[in-house]
Amino acid sequence: MKVIVPPIKSQGIKTKLVPWIMDLAPKVHGRWIEPFLGTGVVAFNSGYKKAILNDTNPHIINFYKGIQQKKITAPLMKQYLEQEGALLSKAGNNGYEHYLKVRSRFNSGEFSPYDFIFLSRAGFNGMMRFNKKGHWNIPFCKKPERFAQAYVTKITNQVSSVSQIIQVEPDWTFHNKSFAEIIPLATENDIMYCDPPYYGRHVDYFNGWTEEDEELLFNLLSETKAKFILSTWHHNDWRQNEMIEKYWSKFNVVTKDHFYHNGGSIENRRTVVEALVCNFNTDHFILHNHGLKEKTKLEQLEIDWAT
Repeated sequence: MKVIVPPIKSQGIKTKLVPWIMDLAPKVHGRWIEPFLGTGVVAFNSGYKKAILNDTNPHIINFYKGIQQKKITAPLMKQYLEQEGALLSKAGNNGYEHYLKVRSRFNSGEFSPYDFIFLSRAGFNGMMRFNKKGHWNIPFCKKPERFAQAYVTKITNQVSSVSQIIQVEPDWTFHNKSFAEIIPLATENDIMYCDPPYYGRHVDYFNGWTEEDEELLFNLLSETKAKFILSTWHHNDWRQNEMIEKYWSKFNVVTKDHFYHNGGSIENRRTVVEALVCNFNTDHFILHNHGLKEKTKLEQLEIDWAT
């Protein structure tokens, strides 16, 4: 499967996991629904002509609405990045002065979707993080030549690819609401993919995420008539995700090793066992469930010891 990569970049992007997710997802006659859109990489590879897409981060929604409404285009993005990239390469303090200028302009309330892309691509480690005031607060990546022609072309092509996928309203609708307002919109003919912030892990997101949020999400997904897939983490080298046992183990759970390259901490740059939780039959799917594998090993050891 050739994965279409979106122009928005962030820590935890599901680009490499898209084939796995789509292999599991059953085909339905209704809509593709995402209460936590994030970068949009899964939605843009879903193949659905009708979708409800939501995120609490208004900058993500405004950006994709801009593409949908043809206010943001590949040629305009190319022109913008070439201009800002040239200024960045010539700015004082190894480019940092211009980065601060763009960040200040964005945080002053202009919230330009073009500046949003600049900051997400010129920020440290491809992270996306906002403070309690809603201001961008990721430091500069310290690469004044960041927007070389090849990189500008890459981003421009991503904008072009996404613009050909996003359907006009009302077939695709974008919302900036709480996930609790979106999930009840799903019907039995729809499929819903949820990629909320990972509880207990230091990941970037526009809002925080608490156990109360996790419990609310669990309750809403327990009641939905739609088929759903939830992305979360299962365990890493240090600990288990306690939410799996507490909430999600009542559903079907499949797992897969995944390495995160992004992140400011060492913990976020190690292999994490990803989990997909779903409310439909997974007999056709390779579980790769680490818990089951370990249990099988222990049972085999007991047999060997007994014999």
